[in-house]
Amino acid sequence: MNDLKNKVIEQIKKIYDPEIPVNIYELGLIYKIEVDDKNKVNVDMTLTSPNCPVAESLPKDVKNIIMTIEGVSDVNLNLVWEPPWDKDKMSEAAKLELNL
Repeated sequence: MNDLKNKVIEQIKKIYDPEIPVNIYELGLIYKIEVDDKNKVNVDMTLTSPNCPVAESLPKDVKNIIMTIEGVSDVNLNLVWEPPWDKDKMSEAAKLELNL
């Protein structure tokens, strides 16, 4: 199951925020990834702001790319706003990329 979670992370890293040249995983937009015993993937994610221009499409993109992974039975994606996203959620690599 851990292997499937790693595959999910690798796929999510292919999706970039359109306004920031960093993938959404390193940006800290993915709060939780869990894979249950039936290979259903549960994801909690947020956006940089509720007014994000990709608020409609980005969650769909995440769900669609996870569904392409062999072995995934379903995806339950929750868009959450608590805790609110801030720059502290970014990985060190993302902060270096953006000179923060």
